[in-house]
Parts: sequence; structure tokens; C-alpha cells
Amino acid sequence: MSGIDGGMRLPAEWEPQSGVLLAWPHAGTDWASNLAAVEDAYVGLVGAIARFTRAVVIVADDALHRRAADRLASAGVAPGSIHFICAEYDDTWLRDSGPITLRGESGFVLLDFAFTGWGGKFGASRDDRLVAALVAQGLFRNAGHRRIDFALEGGAIESDGAGTILTTWQCLAQRHPDRSRAELAAFLRDAFAAERVLGLDSGHLEGDDTDAHIDTLARFAPDDAIVYQACDDRDDAHFDPLAAMADELAALRTPDGREYRLHALPWPRPIHAADGRRLAASYANYLVTNGAVLVPAYGDPADALAADVIAHAHPGRVAVSVPCRPFIEQNGSLHCLTMQLPQGVLADA
Repeated sequence: MSGIDGGMRLPAEWEPQSGVLLAWPHAGTDWASNLAAVEDAYVGLVGAIARFTRAVVIVADDALHRRAADRLASAGVAPGSIHFICAEYDDTWLRDSGPITLRGESGFVLLDFAFTGWGGKFGASRDDRLVAALVAQGLFRNAGHRRIDFALEGGAIESDGAGTILTTWQCLAQRHPDRSRAELAAFLRDAFAAERVLGLDSGHLEGDDTDAHIDTLARFAPDDAIVYQACDDRDDAHFDPLAAMADELAALRTPDGREYRLHALPWPRPIHAADGRRLAASYANYLVTNGAVLVPAYGDPADALAADVIAHAHPGRVAVSVPCRPFIEQNGSLHCLTMQLPQGVLADA
């Protein structure tokens, strides 16, 4: 692909937002088996978002719109802070099927990468058409739409807003086994008008089917900081790979040659599904929005400490713990379910 227009960049998540995009669960998604619990958790998540910015909620049809609106109203969520839009979708992981928005001095570009259901693991044909459907309905303003025939999910990249992209080589290699690391890095630099790409070799969570998305492992924070998921249990299978990842992060340098300030997140106790599967309960999967960081909570003693660490890494923002235990049944948490929209890109905001 050719480079993007001059002046564009991928904002950091902590920059001002006009809203957060997410999709309401329904029986036609993978949430069918535990839909009641997940819907309750969605009420809490949307309510937390709506305290600080607009929640843009995608619904599959008018009946689901009415149900979602009724559930949120019953929970006391102000209707003025929610915008509903109808579109078809296979599932609700908007971090990966939603737009990745570049901003520049004169407007925005919505990058619409091919979405393959995390390397063909799940059907995703409707999710792959979602960005185009939202554009066609006029959700955005002053924004170009650029379809890119390259499999990439939003959860696979982190941006510091100043030209550095953080990713994991494992995920990129799974999607594109025919490309070298140099080719993949060059593609990402070109796609996001970035100056450099930092890739990690280590780090993976059992129960994660994204092939080690960076947003489950390590996150950029303001002032040259990185928040990362650590493991302090030497008997846990995650101890060695996450320790190796921590060493990699410690070896990274800022563009001017300084070490990053590292914030280690506590390790929750193992959580298993009813069928015995280990679930990927990562505190790194938090969402930064206007004035707040929404932090996953799993009913674990480490929940409060995780919120404290993340709040410290994002000064000036209140940390809000959001119950996320039902979400990890399908191998993701609250960051995976949401996609922030930069300030000014929504048509009616």
C-alpha cells in the first residue's frame, strides 16, 4: 500500500475522545450460552463509559435497540450519553472489527483492515463489513474511509501518539507467515505514518485466542511509560514467558534513548471456565477514556491494586473498576470489546 496523507498520525488512547464504540450482545453471537450474565456486564460497561463520554452502541435490529435501551434506562444510564446505530455483526469485539482512526490537521482517516476472525478461527464476514456499514450510515464526519487488504486487529497494536507502534511478533507472524519482520514493520510504519515499530517476542496468556494481542500484555501510558501484565507466581506456567517479556520491555528505549518507565500489574489467581479452560484474565486490557481509565475486575483480591497501578500510570484520571468476569468466558475483556473514537470524528458530537 502507499503511505497515508501527510500530517496524519495514530493518536494515543489517552488523547481526547468524542465517544467509545461497542456492540450489544445478542443470541446470534458467541455470547448465547451465557447471554444473561454478559448482558448484565454490558450494562455496567456502557454505564461506566457513559459517565465520561458518549457510548456509541451498535445493535443488530430494532428489537435489540429497544432491549438495550430499556436495560440501560432501568440501570439509570442517562439516554443522552448513548447513541444507538443499527448494523449487522458476527460478534462484539469492536477493538478488532472497528475502525482504527488516524487524525490530521484537516480531518480523519478510518482505516478498515481485513478482519479474518483472528486468523480464520471464527466466521467474520459481517464483522469484516462493519466499518463500511457505519460509514455508509453517516456515523462519522470529515473522515475518509480506507479499506486495506491486510489482516490486522486493533488489539494487535499500541500507539504512543508520537510515532511509535508497539506490537507482538507472534500475532503478526500468524496472520502473515509469508512476510519477514522487516516487511511487517515497514508495513505498519507506512500504514500508521509511524517512525518506528517495537515488537515483542515473549508474552502470551493461556485462554487467549488472538495469538498474543499486545493489549492483553503491555500498554503505552503518558510520559514514556508502559503498563504491563506481570506474574509473581513461580509455579504458574505464565511466570517465565511474562518475566521474559518484562526483560524485553526493560530493554526498550524511547526515541531519545531513555528507558521507559515501567508499571507492573499484579497477577490474578487462575480463573477457569466450567469446562476447565483457563481464562485470560489480564488487567492490561483496560480502556482509557476522557477523565477515566476503566479497569477490568475479576472478583480477585488483586483487582484494587491493579486499578491503583493503572491510575498511577495515567495521572489525572479516575480509575473505575468494571466487573468483567463474564467477558473472559469468550477470551477477551473490556478493551477488546471497545474502540475509542478521537475527538471530532463523530458526526453529531
